[in-house]
Amino acid sequence: MTRHIAVLMGGLSPEREVSLQSGKACAEALRRKGWRVSEIDAGRDLAMQLARLDPDVVFNALHGQWGEDGTVQGILETFGKPYTHSGVAASALAMDKHRAKAVFAAAGIPCPKSVLASRFEAAKRHLLPPPYVAKPNAQGSSVGVVIVAEDSTRPPAILGGDDWPYGDEVLIEEYIAGRELTVAVLGDRALGVTEICPRKAFYDYEAKYAEGGSVHKVPADIPAELENEVKALALAAHQSLGCEGLTRADFRYDGKKTLLRLLEINTQPGMTGTSLAPEQAMHAGIAFDDLVEWMAENAHDPFGTAGTR
Repeated sequence: MTRHIAVLMGGLSPEREVSLQSGKACAEALRRKGWRVSEIDAGRDLAMQLARLDPDVVFNALHGQWGEDGTVQGILETFGKPYTHSGVAASALAMDKHRAKAVFAAAGIPCPKSVLASRFEAAKRHLLPPPYVAKPNAQGSSVGVVIVAEDSTRPPAILGGDDWPYGDEVLIEEYIAGRELTVAVLGDRALGVTEICPRKAFYDYEAKYAEGGSVHKVPADIPAELENEVKALALAAHQSLGCEGLTRADFRYDGKKTLLRLLEINTQPGMTGTSLAPEQAMHAGIAFDDLVEWMAENAHDPFGTAGTR
C-alpha cells in the first residue's frame, strides 16, 4: 500500500519563502521514494486541510514562528497522526532562545552571556558592554539580528522603531568573535561539524539562503578533540530539550581553544539547495532522498498510530 504524506510548507513567518523551497525539495524526494505526496501551503485553515486529505504522516517543512514554535505541532497533535521533527514542548522551548538557554545551562552546555529585555529598553541604553548582538527572542534564520560594534555610542534605533515586526522581547547577547561552527543531529547521532564562512561580516538571512552567500567547509578544519567536543555538545543540546528527528546546533568558537559557546538549536533546519544539514548528511553518507525518507519514517508519533497504518 502506498503511504500518503502531507508536506507542510510556506506558512505565516518571515521565513515563508525558504520554507516553500524546503517543502518542494522534500516533496520531490518523497515522490522519488514512492510516497503519495500532498503539498500544503499551510495557513490558518491547516486543520481543515489535514482533515480533508487525511494523510498517514505529516512532514513539517515550515520554518520560524507558528510552524516551528509548537503552535502547528499542537494542531498536529490534535490531528493525531505522526509528524516529523520535535513535539510541542521541545519546539516551543527551542524557539524561545532565553528559556532554551536556561535548559542548556542546567545541562552544563556553555552559552554566551545574555539579557532578555523589552526592545524599547534595549533601544535606550546598552544592556551589555559592546560589542553585543541584539536579536528577536523568538525568530529563526538570523531574522532581525543586529550586531552592535564595540565603538557604538548608542544602541541601534531600529529596536525602538514603529516598523519593527519581530515582537517586543529581544535577547541582548555578548558577541563572540571567531569562527561559526554547526552540527546536524539526526536521531541520536551527531553527523559532523561544518564551518560556515559568510562572504560578508555576518551570517545573516541572505548569507544563509542566497546562492554563494557563504562557503561551507565540510568537515570543518579543526582538531579532532574540538570536533568531538562540538558534536557532544550538539547532541546534549538536542537531548536536553527533548528534540526528535533532525536538528542543527550553531556554535561560536574563538579559535584560541578557550571559548566555545552554543548559540541556539534549530529544530527544523532548512532543506534547500544551500542548506547545512542535508549537506552534512551527504558528507556522512546519507543521500538527500534517504535523509528525507528517514525523517518521515521516524516521525514523532504522539498516539502510537505508526504501527497501525
